[in-house]
Amino acid sequence: MKCDNFNLNQINLTQIMAMALSASILVTTGCGSSSSDSSSNQVNTNAQADNSSNTTSNNTTNSDNASSTDNSDTNTDSNSGDNSGTDSGDDSGTDSGDDSSNGTAQTEGSTDGVLCDYTYSEFNNSASVQATSNADWSCSGTARQLVANGIPDHATGTFPNQANPNTISEVNVSIAYTLTPTKTDTASTLGGPRGATGYVLNGVKIDANTAGSCDDSGNSCSLVGNTGNWSIEALGQTSFDFGTDDNNAHVQPDGSYHYHGMPEGFIALRSDSQVVMTLIGWAADGFPIYARYGYSDAENAQSELKAMQGSYQLVENVSSNRPSTSVYALGTFAQDWEYVAGSGDLDECNGRFGVTPEFPEGIYHYYATDSYPYFQRCVKGQL
Repeated sequence: MKCDNFNLNQINLTQIMAMALSASILVTTGCGSSSSDSSSNQVNTNAQADNSSNTTSNNTTNSDNASSTDNSDTNTDSNSGDNSGTDSGDDSGTDSGDDSSNGTAQTEGSTDGVLCDYTYSEFNNSASVQATSNADWSCSGTARQLVANGIPDHATGTFPNQANPNTISEVNVSIAYTLTPTKTDTASTLGGPRGATGYVLNGVKIDANTAGSCDDSGNSCSLVGNTGNWSIEALGQTSFDFGTDDNNAHVQPDGSYHYHGMPEGFIALRSDSQVVMTLIGWAADGFPIYARYGYSDAENAQSELKAMQGSYQLVENVSSNRPSTSVYALGTFAQDWEYVAGSGDLDECNGRFGVTPEFPEGIYHYYATDSYPYFQRCVKGQL
């Protein structure tokens, strides 16, 4: 029904009564509005409530997403922790000089598990070698075995040379050392005809003494035969030239290339010329040999590395039978040196007990040193 304007002066009583009835109807239905509009408004309100619910639902989803973000942060922290651990482990290994590829001892008192599968076979094109270096170490039962040809795996000096007329040749090396070495209180001297004091991993033998000697007068000296009373040293003296190269090695008449002192070329290959504790070989009694560096505290693998010093000193009282020191300075002969306990880091066989990267529980072991005796001349283990 339409709401119109009207003039009360122009209508009669009947019209007024009719209009009153119509007005009652208009008030009930509401002028300018409809139930459908009201219903529509109610739907819209409900829709807004649903939208609000959806918003709440969306907020909940966002809250879940925030939780996922937290998980992501947690995962990131976890990954960061793993990376940190890896980096720390790698750095620690480098600093301590620990070469994990060497392995570690499986049982206390045994060297089994350490370098039991060391194998090398490669052509050495050094001018004085021109041959393949072969060395094969293995462990079986109670023995560590080496089969090699004695050819070095690094560059050498020139051989033959004026002071050493011998040519590097292949030799048959086949030895077996115990896997369970036992230290004794006795020092057993080795070298020369008594046998090598040990072998470097490349299959080259360690033989620090020489066959050179002088008689008491010093007028009769020879670099072969070892017939005099005074044994000539290969290193640390300037009176005699044995033709050694930068690896402190030279060649015997049978073609055996061998070390009298620090095997620099091999050490450079093993340690990449870094200051690390480097296992370079095995002694005849089965104990390991390290080169130059050891822990400053023998019982602490976290202590700094230092160059080990032998405990030999030049004699103070020179024998009256010795050739003149004005001709042959002290240090020329082996008899010029005496062991003075506590004057260096090592015992009379250039060894000590202590921890190493391969033997964290500790083991008796030897050192190649820059000071006399350079390599051990004796062993303390049971033979």
